[in-house]
Amino acid sequence: MHYLFLALAICFEVAGTTCMKLSQGFTKPLPSVMLVLCYLTCFAFLTLALKKMDMSTTYAIWAGLGTALIAGVGVVVFHEPISTLKIGAVTLIIGGVAMLQLSGGH
Repeated sequence: MHYLFLALAICFEVAGTTCMKLSQGFTKPLPSVMLVLCYLTCFAFLTLALKKMDMSTTYAIWAGLGTALIAGVGVVVFHEPISTLKIGAVTLIIGGVAMLQLSGGH
């Protein structure tokens, strides 16, 4: 169940960050409210995941996969430029998360 909580935390973090961009500096009311709600929900699920998982591994997975996913959202939704360097960096992030998981983190 803790992996489900972590996955939900990542999803809400990505949604919150997307709303952050859409809020245009808190000038758009709906995305601004959604940003706060998404982050509150994200941290609630992250807290539940931390009840059974190591903090270092959990945070690294949450931050790493969230970063990789939001980079994808930036390219697909907001038409941000993509480069070989950006692809390589995201690959390294995902590889690092995988290595942390393989190191015995729960």
